[in-house]
Amino acid sequence: MLEQYKTIIKQGQKEIIEKKSRFIATVCPIKTEEEAKAFIEEMKKKYWNATHNVFAYQIGEHNEIQRFSDDGEPQGTAGMPVLDVLQREEIKNTAVVVTRYFGGTLLGTGGLVRAYGKAAKEGLIASGICEVILYKKFYVTVSYTNSGKVQYEILQNGYELYDTLYTENVTYVVLVKWKQSDFFLKKIIDITGNNVEIKEEEPFYGVWINDKLEIV
Repeated sequence: MLEQYKTIIKQGQKEIIEKKSRFIATVCPIKTEEEAKAFIEEMKKKYWNATHNVFAYQIGEHNEIQRFSDDGEPQGTAGMPVLDVLQREEIKNTAVVVTRYFGGTLLGTGGLVRAYGKAAKEGLIASGICEVILYKKFYVTVSYTNSGKVQYEILQNGYELYDTLYTENVTYVVLVKWKQSDFFLKKIIDITGNNVEIKEEEPFYGVWINDKLEIV
């Protein structure tokens, strides 16, 4: 599993004008190629009267699936520039459809490449690029005697204190980035003299939205 990656979490849209041609970039999060194809068909039906509906998408931990279409534009001037934006920005599991309404002025090869690339980039920004991070959830149970230094360790080192449970002991529910999990375990064992009970759950992906960690 990847320790972290970039994607978008909601569908978004942005329109730009280049020499009277309208370029409407619609961006959608996807998990499968079937979802990508369904989204593309939806956009083609919505903008059925457009001059072109260019698309690109990439899916998978290592971008195993990459597809694009110029949809009638000169080869290499439309779909590839859109895919290039996804690749350059390292955006995973995302599909982009750039709809063009021709404005009467030819843009030329270079103009098309710039316009489609710009529209795709603006669409991604409008959709909200986010960093998805791999976390592990730990349940750290200690005596009240050790609770102070454990809480200090959690808060001072940037771990996410998800919850605190008070019974005969204190249990801290802590979210730790995957790459920090071994260090976290060792540190908690050290500062408590191994007088601690630690349980952990399977890793999960989370993303910060409005200062709140959401599970992907």
